[in-house]
Amino acid sequence: MTLAPLERRVVEEVERRRAALVDLLATLVAFDTRAPGPDLAPRDEAALQDHLAGRLRAAGLAVDLWEPDAGALPAAARYGFAPGYHFRGRPQLVARRPGTGGGRSLLFNGHIDVVTPEPVEQWASDPFAADVRDGRLHGRGACDMKGGVAAMVVATEVLCALDVPLGGELVVNTVTDEESTGGGALGSVAHGVAADGGIIPEPTGLTAWLGTRGSLMPEIVVRGRAGHAGFPQEHWADGGAVNAVEKMQPVLAALQGLREEWRDRRDTQHPYLRTGTIVPTSFDAGQWIVSHPATATLRCHVQYLPGQADGDGTGAPVMREIEERVLAAARADPWLDANPPAFTWHGDVPPAFCDPDVPVCATTLDTMAALGLPRTIASRTTWFDGATFTRAGTPTIAFGPGAIAQAHAIDEYVPVDELVRAAQVLAVAAMRFCGTDAS
Repeated sequence: MTLAPLERRVVEEVERRRAALVDLLATLVAFDTRAPGPDLAPRDEAALQDHLAGRLRAAGLAVDLWEPDAGALPAAARYGFAPGYHFRGRPQLVARRPGTGGGRSLLFNGHIDVVTPEPVEQWASDPFAADVRDGRLHGRGACDMKGGVAAMVVATEVLCALDVPLGGELVVNTVTDEESTGGGALGSVAHGVAADGGIIPEPTGLTAWLGTRGSLMPEIVVRGRAGHAGFPQEHWADGGAVNAVEKMQPVLAALQGLREEWRDRRDTQHPYLRTGTIVPTSFDAGQWIVSHPATATLRCHVQYLPGQADGDGTGAPVMREIEERVLAAARADPWLDANPPAFTWHGDVPPAFCDPDVPVCATTLDTMAALGLPRTIASRTTWFDGATFTRAGTPTIAFGPGAIAQAHAIDEYVPVDELVRAAQVLAVAAMRFCGTDAS
């Protein structure tokens, strides 16, 4: 598929604004929008959103800034909200450009929060002062995903500057809290942010992510019995000590066995997404260096496929399978049989997937090809806010600049050429999805 004359004009105009795109990203990097800590104190989120609001208003869009009421969101949707969770000082933004009529509406969504740059001393440059070298812009969030936000904003500005007559509405939405809870997208859905399709310019390396696995965060506690580590102990049935660290070994073996089983089982495969996994990520045990530990706590990150979810899209079947497998292993150990492991599940981030023939997928893939990119559907994805919008009725995929391997990394960067190409694809995809006389 070739480019129509108006599409070529848009592509050329994005290239002409290359320096302006880099400048916008550098400005966004300078805002400290690290994901909030336990105190939920805001940083520069409001200032960054105000900056974007000013640009989008200047382009002719109607802008709405608001702070969601966390307590008013559906309880089942609050993936990782702690008691007292709030958005004070961390506003969300939605900007709208009405269509001329008869076309489909398109959502551009991006998150403005970033992870901590620590250890800062290992960076070659200040993580909050963008540094362009060797064709790459370095800085915290340059890749994940302020680069994508800059690309979608410039794409929008070009469409407006050239007065491209989109048939459907273009919705631009920037959110907070993606790195911590996904709460900004939840608040946006509750606020009425929706469209016929959505594109999130996450760092996909200019490939298409059509969906994501779900995530679960189990905490498993094994009890032991304290006793002096320097003296022989009687059998536990006679009151002797029991080492909780050692009793965690059957649990780890059961989880490892299930993870390996998932790799080959027919019902845990997907044509585009990688199989689910169970990764131990944290372990706490012991009360004193010369005492048998009385408790041991294991935390894991579990990823599961859409086909492993229940009818509501939640990971309840995966929770049951993990618990059943661990408890079956525990029954083979007399102590654990009498003192079974206890489970706590900290949230459920559900999966979602859009088939390649869904209009927003097909349009994006066609546009990638028209601009000389391979029609690559990536299987190596991480969770992104697209799942929230897809589950709420807006089929949403990811396409954007930068490699996911750079996300959260020391000296994080995004290639400038990818920034420009991403903005071009986003602009042309909007024209084709929303409809224009040039489509």
